[in-house]
Amino acid sequence: MTREEKSQVIEELTGELANNANIYLTDISGLNAGTTSDLRRAAFKANVKMAVVKNTLLEKAMEASDKDFGDLPTVLKGNTSVMYSETGNAPAKLIKNFRKKSDKPLLKGAFIEEAIYIGDDQLDALVDIKSREELIGDIITLLQSPAKNVVSALQSSGGKLAGIIKTLSEKEG
Repeated sequence: MTREEKSQVIEELTGELANNANIYLTDISGLNAGTTSDLRRAAFKANVKMAVVKNTLLEKAMEASDKDFGDLPTVLKGNTSVMYSETGNAPAKLIKNFRKKSDKPLLKGAFIEEAIYIGDDQLDALVDIKSREELIGDIITLLQSPAKNVVSALQSSGGKLAGIIKTLSEKEG
């Protein structure tokens, strides 16, 4: 690979890192062509973009990026594939489901909305991360709950309140 080609790949990787808030680094070494193809197909269905990268080029792209990847570059050893996703937990779910029939991919690390996770032992924590839409739904539910209680209380005691006001107005009159 020429220097020009390398700088172009670094530029493309830097762009991908900038455009994605959820980045997973995995090890898929040892998977045969058929299993790798199955993984790519599953990734496509899960709306996860997957690419095999050279560690040195990815490390340079991380350095060139505006994001702070912390200790994530330390996991760039051996074979590395990158998974990008709009949903924070989609690649984690994909990896967990795929590992029901294979021992790979292994999670090396992840960058999720500026939080950094290192190691395969973080997979379950990443699966449990809620998506932005799920969090918004939870917040709306929490906000609606008190309002529903107030409306309910006003409706149930509306008759009592009207009776009290009527009684008070009759006493004054």
